[in-house]
Amino acid sequence: MTVSKGEMEDQISRALTQWEKEYLGRGSVAVKTDIVRNIILIQLKGILTPAEKNLASTKDGLLSIKRIRADLIESGSDQLKKMISEITGKDVISMHTDISTRTGERVIVFLLNENLEEELRK
Repeated sequence: MTVSKGEMEDQISRALTQWEKEYLGRGSVAVKTDIVRNIILIQLKGILTPAEKNLASTKDGLLSIKRIRADLIESGSDQLKKMISEITGKDVISMHTDISTRTGERVIVFLLNENLEEELRK
C-alpha cells in the first residue's frame, strides 16, 4: 500500500505528538508537517507551559528556556531520527530545531538522504 504525501505528513505529525507526550510529558497544541524535496519541516504551536511564558519575560529566562528545550530535544534526537526513518523509509542525515519564546512555536527540520516528495508523487 502506498501512502500519499498528505497521509505521510499526517502520520509524522501524529507520531511526533505522541513522542512529545511520552518523552516530554506534554504535547503541543498544534502540529503541521510539510515534506519538501528531501526536507521534512515540522511546525509545533503552543509548546510553552504557563511558567515558561512567564519566565520568558526576561532575557535570562528566555535564554534559559531556549537552552533547556534545546537540550531536551537533543537528548531525544536519536529516537526522533529513528521515528522519521521508520515512517519515511529514508535515512535522516541531520536534524535542526529552534524555539520562539515570543510565539511559543518550535520548528524541527529533518534532512533526508533522498527526495521523498518526488517519490510520493509517483
